[in-house]
Amino acid sequence: MFSIQKIGAILGVAAALVATQAGAADNGWVDSASFEFGTGAKVRMARVAVQKNWESRWFASNGRHLSGYWDLSAAYWRGTAYRNQPGQEQNIAVVGITPVARYQRDDKLGWYVEAGIGANLFSELYNNDDNRLSTAFQFGDHLGIGYVTPTKWDFSVKIQHYSNASIKRPNSGVNFLVVGARYQF
Repeated sequence: MFSIQKIGAILGVAAALVATQAGAADNGWVDSASFEFGTGAKVRMARVAVQKNWESRWFASNGRHLSGYWDLSAAYWRGTAYRNQPGQEQNIAVVGITPVARYQRDDKLGWYVEAGIGANLFSELYNNDDNRLSTAFQFGDHLGIGYVTPTKWDFSVKIQHYSNASIKRPNSGVNFLVVGARYQF
């Protein structure tokens, strides 16, 4: 189990990594960094992440193609109905890695759609508002849309779902509506 101090330290390190990624981008390790905020049933999430684009292009046609990126993230969740008790809080740290497929314009500007399924590790078992996850390992999948500006900013909205794919029960899953901002180096 992680204490609040350890969760804060994890998120602090992640934020420091994001803040220093401009130098790492010159080395080819990271192409962008993002911040996201999500809300679900009596739970909120803040997440920082770094991304590495894939160089591959599939199904290229009419100025669009399918490509993607790797997403390495650290998140903080705060539930407000721990063990189904309103007002009782549960704080969880989550780290994850997700391959994300994105259908976009060839110049990588304008509108896009994306989907990803990744692996996540939780600092403790989630038990909030009648939703329970019985393993620290969870899959995280999402469907999203977004827009990339000419100034290298990427704004997105997505639906995010966490579940262990019934590896162990209970496994009610957790859903979020997530908004995000990403800056491309």
